[in-house]
Amino acid sequence: MRRFFLSTCSILLIAILALAGVAQKPAAKRGAMGPPKAALDTITADGVMSHIKVLASDEFEGRAPGTRGEELSINYIANQYKKIGLQPGNTDGTYFQKVPLVGITTKNKDTEMEVRAKGKELKFKFADDFVARTTRVVDEAKFDADMVFVGYGVVAPEYNWDDYKGQDVSGKVLIMLVNDPAVPDPRNPSRLDPKMFKGRAMTYYGRWTYKFEIAAQKGAAGVLVVHEWDDAKKEGPAGYPWSVPRGSFTVENFDLETKEPRVNIEGWIRDTKTRELFNAVGLNFDQLKKAAARRDFKPVDLNARAKLTIKNQIRRIESHNVVGKLEGSDPKLKDEYVIYTAHWDHFGIGEPDASGDKIYNGALDNASGTSGMIEIARAFAALPKPPRRSILFVSVTAEEKGLLGSKYYAENPIYPLEKTVAEINIDGINQWGRTRDITVIGLGNSTLDDVLRQAAAEQKRHLAPDPEPEKGFFYRSDHFNFAKQGVPALDPESGVEFIGKPAGYGKQKRDEYTANDYHKPSDEIKPDWDLSGAVEDLRLLFTVGYRVANADKIPEWKPGTEFKAKREAMLKK
Repeated sequence: MRRFFLSTCSILLIAILALAGVAQKPAAKRGAMGPPKAALDTITADGVMSHIKVLASDEFEGRAPGTRGEELSINYIANQYKKIGLQPGNTDGTYFQKVPLVGITTKNKDTEMEVRAKGKELKFKFADDFVARTTRVVDEAKFDADMVFVGYGVVAPEYNWDDYKGQDVSGKVLIMLVNDPAVPDPRNPSRLDPKMFKGRAMTYYGRWTYKFEIAAQKGAAGVLVVHEWDDAKKEGPAGYPWSVPRGSFTVENFDLETKEPRVNIEGWIRDTKTRELFNAVGLNFDQLKKAAARRDFKPVDLNARAKLTIKNQIRRIESHNVVGKLEGSDPKLKDEYVIYTAHWDHFGIGEPDASGDKIYNGALDNASGTSGMIEIARAFAALPKPPRRSILFVSVTAEEKGLLGSKYYAENPIYPLEKTVAEINIDGINQWGRTRDITVIGLGNSTLDDVLRQAAAEQKRHLAPDPEPEKGFFYRSDHFNFAKQGVPALDPESGVEFIGKPAGYGKQKRDEYTANDYHKPSDEIKPDWDLSGAVEDLRLLFTVGYRVANADKIPEWKPGTEFKAKREAMLKK
């Protein structure tokens, strides 16, 4: 009778509401609703810029790990988390996760690499012609060994590709081409074969980190990747000018201490000097490069011997990730996590530019991303009620040294990765105005794209794939370390369709930044910055994290993605 009475009352109430003209709305699916406007409105251009001005100031000395710049940076970020109201993210009650690093500085930067090539004596000058370092924790590293050209240096069983063909290259100095094998499309030789190494899009085989790793596995004494770049056209397979590896290899470099095999010496050599070397031994670089794009390529003995000694200055430091936590409101789901990451570090004080400026301020890269993440954290803290799942904000160290802070967290997580439902990375923000689109690096990899697509549509925007897939950006930022461990990861970037700007403006600005400011002291706040687009992007990423944290279903990798099997195995444990 009670049940019947309540049902009858319910029917009468519905009828009354209908007569009154009150339309019923279907119950909203949990996770489909966005954050309230008041929380979204806490993210402002002035708020973001206020943090960039501090983090990218000369006072912070370029934010290099293990320096006064680190101390200032991590304390500033932790204090912001505290002011916002985030809990200390580490289970030890602090905002810091210690990251042990080994700093290695090449002392003899005036050294030369000597090459004997068919009776000719060639000399290559450090920094101008080549750069090299060792990631072994040793006082001195050297090679005096025969040189072998191994094409792209790739072993990819899924493509039936092996550049080594079983030849023993242990103890040799290997010369490798940058990027994936440039296999022509048989139907249109002017394009790359989309069935081989993802066509234009770079795979991990194209990354220089892979090339150093495979050389070590093969027992090589040294490896030099050919840096191909046309300064006049501002383009080339390397993806950036010579100043980038020159700047990276002439300052202190860091690594995690590891038992993984490493070559004695790893580095880059300019394409002009590679051609000079090949000409000296009677070989044609362009012909060999073309041959290297075929499956039947075999290593080529260069009939040359290289000699190089590098002396190191070694120091061990304790760097830090900065971790803030907003605890979830659901008793059952608060032990699951959505992680936002942005790296706080840059290159510190290094080689001066033409104006004499030697502070690598890193305003865009990545004071801007760190600042944006702080403002997203502020927006989450402004919610009337926290989302169901917990949110972690992890400002990671040593991204510029090889994604080391995120690698350390992913291999030593404070909270279990099987309970980490998503990772959202912010590596730079849009400083040129509003766009109709937002770029997703690795678009199509996970269902996080679907959440982002819905949120973007509500801003009357759309998703766009990486406009430069050949540069391998998916493997060049901190989300990759989480993806490698199986955690669904989202790596958004600025759009390229700028409102009120001519077609091609977005690519023009990206190219200008790469050529003029990327990893240079000139990466500073510019007078023409317009953060209106950045605010839209940050509100978008806030919405994505909010919805994922409230949703019934967690994100997952899409079929065919290389990280899907690892995630599924992780969740079965």
